[in-house]
Amino acid sequence: MKRAALVPDAFLPTLDGVIPPWAGEPISIDGTATFVRRTPTSSPDSEPALYVHGLGGSSLNWTDLSFLLAERLDGYAIDLPGFGRSEPGRSYGIASMADRVIRCIEHADRGPVHLFGNSLGGAITVRVAGTRPDLVRTLTLVSPAMPFMDPRRSLQSRLLPLLLVPNAERWAARRLAAIAPEVLATQVIAACFAEPQLLPPQRLAEAVEEVKRRYEAPWYVDAYLRTLRGLVGSFLRSYLPGPNSMWRVAERITAPTLVITGRQDRLVDVRVAPAVAKLIPDSRLLVLDRVGHVAQMEKPRVVARAVAAMLNEVSLVVDGPVERELDTPDTASESVDRSVRA
Repeated sequence: MKRAALVPDAFLPTLDGVIPPWAGEPISIDGTATFVRRTPTSSPDSEPALYVHGLGGSSLNWTDLSFLLAERLDGYAIDLPGFGRSEPGRSYGIASMADRVIRCIEHADRGPVHLFGNSLGGAITVRVAGTRPDLVRTLTLVSPAMPFMDPRRSLQSRLLPLLLVPNAERWAARRLAAIAPEVLATQVIAACFAEPQLLPPQRLAEAVEEVKRRYEAPWYVDAYLRTLRGLVGSFLRSYLPGPNSMWRVAERITAPTLVITGRQDRLVDVRVAPAVAKLIPDSRLLVLDRVGHVAQMEKPRVVARAVAAMLNEVSLVVDGPVERELDTPDTASESVDRSVRA
């Protein structure tokens, strides 16, 4: 594990205003519609990338980061089964979700990809990278939901009793219906962001629309609780003998990996990211102050700078020296680096 580098901010595209959501379309995977948003690349030399969101999130969570990386990556972000605009799945375990991501990469026939995962998506992409290294060129994990057993370190712990209650989905759906979309969106943002007041009004409006869509999808609560149950199950299995432990899967990752976390993450134990980075042989760690659970949304430029630095490093190894000013991390980033601890 080493400290993550940052490329100069000046070499990222200028973000004027707020980027609207990227257009998307459903693709059929195993007879089920999976919604995919495509970020138009601005370079003929770009490489494929796939973005995987967290529990309760959607492909909208990657809008800004994918724009900032569009000169390097031809990105597409998926809605996991039962979330966003995707149809429900038959199973919601980590292995099943990872298989859906694998099938999506194979369907596009553009692998290996630069793979990104946030929270639940981090756990899913760890499994993809650890079991199908042929499909992953680099891996970026943002607050990956890898196993931790202290429920006090996650706001999600308040939902754990529901996993033991018969027909909890019906009770949760009634409870959800009683909360106004604007209120629920604000609560979710407050849980995920260290400084929610900095969220642009357009992003808040998008979050409200996403909540309204959840109300209209009869399968959403079932998908959420079953996915949470699958994630908790993977935590428990990780402390038992056997090759399916998420920690043992992480040890098998060979792709260059960037692990990012926020010091104010309230959903995943902040000690998880360094532990993950220590397990993966070729890893870089970036810890950010005043950042919560979704660094790619809270500090997209810093995350993009770290990703670009890793991409430059990989290019130097694979292709040999290239004439790019981006190859040298900037000294101007030192003010940011003071809040980074590896």
